[in-house]
Amino acid sequence: MIRVNRLKDATSPYLLQHADNPVDWFAWGEDAFEEARRRDVPLLISVGYSACHWCHVMAHESFEDEATARLMNELFVNVKVDREERPDVDAVYMAATQAMTGQGGWPMTVFATPDGHPFYTGTYFPRPHFQRLLQGVAQAWREDRQGVLAQGSKVVEALGERSGLPSGPLPDARLLGLAVRNLAESFDERRGGFGGAPKFPPSMVLEFLLRHDTDDATAMVGKTMEAMARGGVYDQLGGGFARYSVDAEWRVPHFEKMLYDNALLLRVYAHWWRSTGSPLARRIALETADWLLREMRTPEGGFASALDADSADPDSSGPDGGHGEGLFYIWTPGQLREVLGDEDGAWAAALFEVTAAGTFEHGTSVLQLLADPDDAARFDRVRTALLAARERRPRPGRDDKVVAAWNGLTIAALAEAGALFERPDLIDAARGAAELLAELHFKAESAVPRHPDQGPDQGPQQGLARGGVRLLRTSRDGRPGTNAGVLEDYANVAEGFITLYGVTGGTRWLHAAGDLLETVLTNFPDGSGGFFDVPDDGERLFQRPQDPTDNASPSGQFGAAGALLSYAALTGSARHREAAEAALGAVSVLAEKYARFAGWGLAVAEAARYGPAEVAIVGPPGDPRTEALHRAALMATTPGLVIASGSPLDGAVDVPLLEGRGMIDGEPAAYVCRRFTCRAPVTSPADLRAELAR
Repeated sequence: MIRVNRLKDATSPYLLQHADNPVDWFAWGEDAFEEARRRDVPLLISVGYSACHWCHVMAHESFEDEATARLMNELFVNVKVDREERPDVDAVYMAATQAMTGQGGWPMTVFATPDGHPFYTGTYFPRPHFQRLLQGVAQAWREDRQGVLAQGSKVVEALGERSGLPSGPLPDARLLGLAVRNLAESFDERRGGFGGAPKFPPSMVLEFLLRHDTDDATAMVGKTMEAMARGGVYDQLGGGFARYSVDAEWRVPHFEKMLYDNALLLRVYAHWWRSTGSPLARRIALETADWLLREMRTPEGGFASALDADSADPDSSGPDGGHGEGLFYIWTPGQLREVLGDEDGAWAAALFEVTAAGTFEHGTSVLQLLADPDDAARFDRVRTALLAARERRPRPGRDDKVVAAWNGLTIAALAEAGALFERPDLIDAARGAAELLAELHFKAESAVPRHPDQGPDQGPQQGLARGGVRLLRTSRDGRPGTNAGVLEDYANVAEGFITLYGVTGGTRWLHAAGDLLETVLTNFPDGSGGFFDVPDDGERLFQRPQDPTDNASPSGQFGAAGALLSYAALTGSARHREAAEAALGAVSVLAEKYARFAGWGLAVAEAARYGPAEVAIVGPPGDPRTEALHRAALMATTPGLVIASGSPLDGAVDVPLLEGRGMIDGEPAAYVCRRFTCRAPVTSPADLRAELAR
């Protein structure tokens, strides 16, 4: 058989990692299904992502092995799927894997009929086991075809009966209090976080607890955020958070760094600082923001998806093919002395918890910073030297595709952090990512119109055509991908654009968010108040995925609820408000017993309970008095607060919240409103703070 390299032109770095395998891979698509029908063999669908450690291990053990590849090619049509490019494909097969095995994970290995119906699933298989499995599945296909087909039909039928969560009423104060109580039951009083090992950063839950603002809620926030910031899950040299901690102490991470985690954590650390003034919160937020700009920004202005857990190990020839997990980040006492000298090396070892026994593998340690150093100047000198030495190590690989949803989260985080910490470069980076999405990911060219004479943020002041647009999920190297956006893409990009509008006053971003949300309301509803994760005219899989619960990032449904609520607050749209409240009905079902899986929905519900507050600021741009009012609004901790700003000199103002608002006796003014009912305007930041505190 002559192998055809069908992955060589893929936009997915994960697929490109497998382009030169001896396996005759197909990308997901009708070609693979047709080939399986023509050859009358099953599909072998392998799902993973580029930063996945065990995906690399299985690739080196099996997919790069000639004997294993020969079996795969002879017995199956093999399909490689990047779960980050095709979350819909991943979702339906992960549901099948969890239903059939009781667990899931990546790499995910699925055997399916030529129609795509799964009949046997699993995750990572060591090579000898995998080879036996290949032969066993092929034998079953030949000798018990009816049994295999029946198994596939049963799985599809069972999954087809599953639907989204039942919906309840909009969560009230009582239910939100019960959610806090439920979270307290699994809270780790000693080490922060929820549950035991492994521990994942609970970003959306922390945002809810900050907004809830009771003593028990804020105590859980403080304990968890300090523990994460001081543990090994945070990169104490370069900034940025790893995906999760393998232990309950936040000590040893799984070293991959994901864009969505860091965007969410940047935002919640910035909000923690806004609520408490914590120096630790400020430091972690700014270091994470700087890490995003330094390590994750692409030449086109977007943000890459992930850094690998692994980097090349020139001294290893083990089963993972000379790659080692965490090699870029771990240290021994001897390595510290080699870089810093004996005195500073010993000081750094004590400070960073680097011991002879090690906290990781083979006598190595992950750096922790359990207490602030007593000599800041020495600490800066030591960290600078260690960073320089680390840069000489083989770097982890970077998945540089731009995912719309995760860039939306990053835009929101950078825009807010830039405003709160008075860092214009962070706002510029948020704007640059938004420009990239508008240019490459919006399929309708007219979705974000711009006149040649307008500035980078200003949309047309009149005559903007409304209507839904289509969003592409990914781009890479300035080339748009081919995969359609899913609900989380529309929701998170809308959230990012609305936040960017609140910071910059650029109306084009608010209008673009409205276009995205129109598509959400038109093509994603399930008819019962919730949303499917894929549009009604998207690719037909054996199941239409729908999961309203949060995972590593906000669920599409709760993300959509948040963006819809904010958009309604800025425009007065009852349609958007009602859709947001209906989508939040799932929170009422989860709040009392499963609050950990509804953090973002709970946070949005807090905003809905408070209105949210709407602040209209009217004054000349660049006027210090206007900017002081704007900053006072940005610094407010009122849950979900939205901001509209504009100049009375603009004439017609294309933002409903600003309509009919003017300056007071020549002074810039701020109007505090809820559901477009406004109190008397104020002209001083102190009075604005007092109004927002009422």
